Amino acid sequence: MKIRKGDEVIVIAGKDKGKTGKVLRVDLRRERVVVEGANLITKNIKADAQRAGKESGRVTVEAPLHVSNVALVEDGKPVRVGYRFNDDGTKVRISRRSGKEI
Repeated sequence: MKIRKGDEVIVIAGKDKGKTGKVLRVDLRRERVVVEGANLITKNIKADAQRAGKESGRVTVEAPLHVSNVALVEDGKPVRVGYRFNDDGTKVRISRRSGKEI
């Protein structure tokens, strides 16, 4: 998967198209990412002993998005990701738009 935790991405499809945010979690097995501030849902939370001091109620959280619906962002525009090997043999991600290292 070309998108990693901590990357700045833009949502390119779905109800939150155009929103940008940081990747909080990556689920490699299900090919999904959780983006900060995108795909928000409301969950109803019960009060229980494990959540000591917390009340029950409604909580807004980010739900996972499929990785095909997000793209890395560079200068506010979506970019595709490529790979290149440096002279010392390390593999690095590059932007297909500018050729810069990500």
